[in-house]
Amino acid sequence: MISAAALKALLLEEGADLVGFGDLGALARDGWSRCVALAVRLPASTVRGISHGPTPEYFAQYHALNARLDRLAELAASYIEARGFRALAQSTTAVVESAGYRTPMPHKTCATRAGLGWIGKSALLVTPEFGPAVRLSSVLTDAAFDALGRPVNASRCGACTRCRDACPGGAIHGALWDVNVPREALVDVEACRRAARALAWERLGERITLCGKCVEACPYTRKALASNGTVQRA
Repeated sequence: MISAAALKALLLEEGADLVGFGDLGALARDGWSRCVALAVRLPASTVRGISHGPTPEYFAQYHALNARLDRLAELAASYIEARGFRALAQSTTAVVESAGYRTPMPHKTCATRAGLGWIGKSALLVTPEFGPAVRLSSVLTDAAFDALGRPVNASRCGACTRCRDACPGGAIHGALWDVNVPREALVDVEACRRAARALAWERLGERITLCGKCVEACPYTRKALASNGTVQRA
C-alpha cells in the first residue's frame, strides 16, 4: 500500500501545483488500473498576456512547464516502482506520433478520474483552483493507494460561453461535457488548429498550434488571477 499523502507532499515540494490519484475502472488497460494526475499552473503574468493570442513568454512557458512535468512524472514513477508496483510516466517521450500525438491514456482522463477538475466547453481541463491555465501530465500504475480522489463525471461550466466567445476560429460549440460526450461534440479540432496556427504565425512567427485565448477568458482563470493564483493546501 502506498501513502497517497506522502507521494503528494513530495510532488508538491518538487514543483507540482495539483496532484490527484484516480481509479481508472473500466478504462483500465494493459494492467494500468490507477493513475497519478499532475498539474502545474501557468504564471499569472503569462496568462494575462495571452488575451489577444500567444506571446513569446507563453511559448517559452509551454516548453518549460512540459520539462517540469516530465521530471515530476518520472519522479512519481520511480517512487511507485521502488515500492514494488509497476508505473509508466506519461512524459513527452511517451507521446506516440503515429497515434496522433497521444499518450497511452489521456492526461485529461487521468485528471478527471483523480478529481482535479472537469472538461470545459473548450475541451480543456478546468480546475477549480486555476481554471484551464495549467499544463498536465500523468503516471499510469497498478499501485494500491490508501486514498483516491472522487472522479468528476460532468461539467461545472453551466451556461457560461466565455471560451466560445473568445475563440478566434469559432471552434467551440458550447456543449456541456460529461463522461459520455466525445471531444468532437465540444470542439471542431481542425478549426481550432487552423486558427491557432494562423495566430501563432502572426504573433510569433512560428508554425505551431498555440493560442491560449480560451484559457485566459475562462472565469475560473480570471478568479485565480484576481487572487494571484494562491491555493490553500491541506
